[in-house]
Amino acid sequence: MNRFTIRAALVCLSAATAAAVITSPASATAPSLPHGGASDPAAAAAGLHPRTLADLETSMQGEAYANASYTFYAAQADRENLPATARLYRGTAAVELNEHFRKEAGLARVVGSDAANLRAAIAGETYETNVMYPGFARQAAADGDTAAAELFTEIAADEAQHLKRFRAALDVVETGRGSIPAPPPVDPVEVPAGGPEVRSARTLANLDTAMHGEALAHARYTLYAEHAARHRPALARLFRGTAEVELREHFAGEAKLYGLVRTTRKNLTRTIAGELHEARVMYPAFARRAEAVGDQEAARLFRHNAADEAGHARAFQRMLDNPR
Repeated sequence: MNRFTIRAALVCLSAATAAAVITSPASATAPSLPHGGASDPAAAAAGLHPRTLADLETSMQGEAYANASYTFYAAQADRENLPATARLYRGTAAVELNEHFRKEAGLARVVGSDAANLRAAIAGETYETNVMYPGFARQAAADGDTAAAELFTEIAADEAQHLKRFRAALDVVETGRGSIPAPPPVDPVEVPAGGPEVRSARTLANLDTAMHGEALAHARYTLYAEHAARHRPALARLFRGTAEVELREHFAGEAKLYGLVRTTRKNLTRTIAGELHEARVMYPAFARRAEAVGDQEAARLFRHNAADEAGHARAFQRMLDNPR
């Protein structure tokens, strides 16, 4: 399998999984996604037990999704004139990406050479362009969710352009000839508070799958950009610009149809539940499993993240108790 592991579960989320994501988006276990994780060949070379690698994949998906979700929860807090809550959401989003995701990705060896990173990006964009988004668009159209069908079709076309840019960049990296393409333009989408704008459970599940994929792509491309910045600044700009499209345009457009953002009070309630699940259930279980197979560094990281998430839950609870 390529670095962006694909599984059949991607296009067929169960109703139970979809419900779990709606109830607790920061903590739900995401399906395997095209912008994959710890089960990649590079990660397998890290010398970790397969179970630990799978747990790292799950946790990276969750951290990337929390980072993306909290970004838009912060914007909603701004709209409600709750600046302290907005700052907390933005600060926590930064921790989820720049500390938790980054350290988990380091253990899983997600970031490789520039060429390897581009091949991983190409594999994911190819799947999204040719398989995932066209399939989601057909299903949404069949279910009468015209707006979702149009969005999925639009994003498929965007991903085709990302694919073209990444292929051109890989040719430059491998041959030393030519120029790295400029990053794609970003057309930001605002995500106001509101319920789902689709009527089909299948479309809702597909939006959830797509959002997890876009959040993970944003997180991975952010790390790829940092790696490239050391010696290929133009490639860093391409990765960074594409990461912004995945978050500010694709994830945001899907989040609007999904009804991800609600009132800040409701956002806080769901956030607290998600953080507590990670602190009390997910990360402690991952730590125990890692320790049992001798992956001590992973066990320590999982325990550290559990403690962090407990602290996040307490901070969000204070905002819920005293809105500001």
